Amino acid sequence: MMKNISKSLLLLLFVVVLCCGIYPLVLWGIGQGLFPFQANGSIVKDNNGIPAGSLLIAQGFAKDQYFQPRPSACSYDASASASAALAPSNYALRNRVATALGPIVRYKGGPQAGQLVAPDVEKWFAADRFQGAPSIVAQWADAHNALAVAWVSGDSTHGAYVGAWAASHPADVAQFVKNNPSTPHPAPADLAVVFFESFSKANPGRFPASVTCTGADGKTTTEIEPVQSGADIQSLFFDMWRTDHSQAELQEVPSDMVTSSASGLDPHITLASAEFQLDRVVAAWAGITKRDPTVLRAEIDSLVRDNASAPWFGLAGEKMVIVLKVNMELRKKYAVPNAS
Repeated sequence: MMKNISKSLLLLLFVVVLCCGIYPLVLWGIGQGLFPFQANGSIVKDNNGIPAGSLLIAQGFAKDQYFQPRPSACSYDASASASAALAPSNYALRNRVATALGPIVRYKGGPQAGQLVAPDVEKWFAADRFQGAPSIVAQWADAHNALAVAWVSGDSTHGAYVGAWAASHPADVAQFVKNNPSTPHPAPADLAVVFFESFSKANPGRFPASVTCTGADGKTTTEIEPVQSGADIQSLFFDMWRTDHSQAELQEVPSDMVTSSASGLDPHITLASAEFQLDRVVAAWAGITKRDPTVLRAEIDSLVRDNASAPWFGLAGEKMVIVLKVNMELRKKYAVPNAS
């Protein structure tokens, strides 16, 4: 019996040494010796030698001079990889897609062919009529309560603004409590729809948006002000504008610009998506570098194409671009110290 036990222990020791020591050590040696970049996470560094990210994980880019990745259901958080898992019938999905389309979609035909739809969305919004009825913002909040609540609860500045409104509109709050006796002490999010109805009545053709203000001391603060143009208008109300302009012929947008990947962390976009963003990127860099946009367009287009490749050495699938890699190349080429 002891003989069997000793053999078993020796076998266990051998397997532990082999599988937990020698095998990992061999793989580590091969990885560090032959593929050190990939073995260490495919981390790229900026011009100052500081790690900027991994080529395997997407990250968001907010500035116009950079190409933007696919939407992410997990806000590009590698510790929370997830998909949205929303059904086509879910309005939250329709709203997310419409929000992404608003600032980027263009007319396909007619006298405005090639022009952005966004300025027309702003003009339509300022007129404050949806399907013949006034108060676009109130109609938006009434039809999509969850979006109105998300606007209030998703940002502390928004919540504080609605809280201040509630303090100055006790009659509206009292009426809400009367209609909702189970909520005797409503939080700002509870008052979202009532707030937007009141705001729309007081500010026709306007929406409460965050505006950066610079004080006399040079310090910047973020305040909520009624606006009739800007990204909030273009994004939030594109779907309603489209309903009022169903006959308008719009260009198709690469699907990966409005759909998230299963992980929410896909670092690639298609070459078609990069080309679709090219005008915005070129215009931004032209303003920063004060260079001829035509020359810049040729340079950036060449850079994108040089960094595009299809899977299996081009034998399968569409050409793809790693967003972080291309944006790092732009920073390096045009000598911009910081990016976000």
